[in-house]
Amino acid sequence: MFEIYLSITIMIVAGFAVAAIFLALSSWLGAKRTTIEKQTTYESGIEPVGTARKRFNVRFYMVAVSFIIFDIEIVFLYPWAVQAANLGVIPFIGILIFIVILLFGYIFELKKGGFEWD
Repeated sequence: MFEIYLSITIMIVAGFAVAAIFLALSSWLGAKRTTIEKQTTYESGIEPVGTARKRFNVRFYMVAVSFIIFDIEIVFLYPWAVQAANLGVIPFIGILIFIVILLFGYIFELKKGGFEWD
């Protein structure tokens, strides 16, 4: 039984060993001089403006919610659609329940104004 898992165990151990060796070498061989410029925040080469505690409009979060809703929908719907001809009634009812749950998320976002961008 152990022979089956021996190769994957060796591969995992070797991966962790290589990662540890590279981390040790980078800290040992890397530059140690710190300057003020190296310690500042980097924003695409531009001087940072404002504070990190700035409040964002709720529309940004609603866009993120809609992306997650529709992204997850596609991830679960596509494999089901590929095998839809081979499946029976129970998986069809399950996917209808899934679509109804996503429809509730869509209606929630619609009522919150997530699709209105002024």
